[in-house]
Amino acid sequence: MSRFYVSRGMLVLTTTLFETGAALAAEPMAPNEIKASFVTGQPFTAVSPSGAKFKMTFTPDGKMTREPLEGPSGNASTGIWKLNAKGFCTAWKHAKLSCFTVIPAGENKWSIQKTATTITTTVAVWSK
Repeated sequence: MSRFYVSRGMLVLTTTLFETGAALAAEPMAPNEIKASFVTGQPFTAVSPSGAKFKMTFTPDGKMTREPLEGPSGNASTGIWKLNAKGFCTAWKHAKLSCFTVIPAGENKWSIQKTATTITTTVAVWSK
């Protein structure tokens, strides 16, 4: 009987944690919000999962640049950007187009995520 009680308690705890986590999950930014926040010609910082830091600049004419700041080595590069239905897409010099969503992750912080099939990966954290 106590075994059922513990299992039932774990189910209630699991359900509560799941519901709390779902309530706290931020919604992706709409493409027009991304444009208003980041496509200004003003630089912001991007940090990769490896710790490489870049100064990123997106301009209204569809161009972008990144310059390494500190941390593991990274390369300066230029590329193009465009909005899509779920977020934005980029193509760096000599690379194919990749698309991402932007998820608010705190004050002046955003998680940049790429989804492949059903697996979502954070590829960078942007901050201002």
